[in-house]
Amino acid sequence: MREGYEGTGPGAITPDGCAVEFYSRLPVGDEPDVIAAAVPAGARILELGSGVGRMTHALLERGFEVTAVDESAEMLERVRGARTICSPIEDLALAEKFDVVLLASFLVHAGDAEVRRGLLRTCVRHVAEGGCVLIQREGEDYHSNVPRERVDPSGFTVRVVSSEPVGDGVNSVRAEYEFPDAVWTHTFRARPLTTEQFEEALEETGLRVDQYLTEDRTWVRAVQAGQPGGPGERGA
Repeated sequence: MREGYEGTGPGAITPDGCAVEFYSRLPVGDEPDVIAAAVPAGARILELGSGVGRMTHALLERGFEVTAVDESAEMLERVRGARTICSPIEDLALAEKFDVVLLASFLVHAGDAEVRRGLLRTCVRHVAEGGCVLIQREGEDYHSNVPRERVDPSGFTVRVVSSEPVGDGVNSVRAEYEFPDAVWTHTFRARPLTTEQFEEALEETGLRVDQYLTEDRTWVRAVQAGQPGGPGERGA
C-alpha cells in the first residue's frame, strides 16, 4: 500500500486504496460523452488508470480503439475487449503513440508532486503529433465542501467524510461508499490545484490547455506546447 493510502471493504484493494468490487459496481456517468465530443471518431485512446474498465467499455461501444493501463492486475481482469497493460502509469514507456491520452479520475491531483510530473510526462511521451491529452480535474469546492453526501440513482450513497491538511499543500481525503449489502472506505492523498497551478503543472511538462471542455472546468483538453490550438481555445 502506498504511504497515506488505505482502503477497506470486501474484495481486493489496490496499492492506492481503491476497492476493485466497488469500482465494478460504479455507474458509467457522462464522462464517455464528454470524451467522445472532444476527440475524432474512432481515435486510438491510451487510457491511463483504467481500473475495471468503467469508461473503457463505454468508449469501445462508441467505436474507439482503447489500450487500458492500470497498475492493478485485479482491476485489469475485469476489462473486456481492450488491450490491457499492467504497469504504474509513471513508468510506462511504449514504443508507440496515440491520438488521445486519457488521464481521468483526478489523477493529476496526486499528492506527490513528482508522481504528478511522472503522470504528465507519460502523457507527453505517448501522445501523437497533432493529438491531445484529456485530463479530469477536481471541482473547485472538492476540498472545501466537506462533509458531503450524494445518493446515486442506482441506489448507493457516496460520502466525502473529510479532507484534512497533512503538510506541503496536500490533503488526506476519506470517502465512504455505502451499498445495501456492503460498505467500502477509501483514504487517499490529493493536492488541490487552482486553475493557475494546474496550468503551470501542464507547462512544466510541455503541455498547455487547449480548451476547458465542461462548464465547471473539470474536463480539459491539453496539447503539446508548440501545437496550434483549435477553435474555442480556453473556452468553457
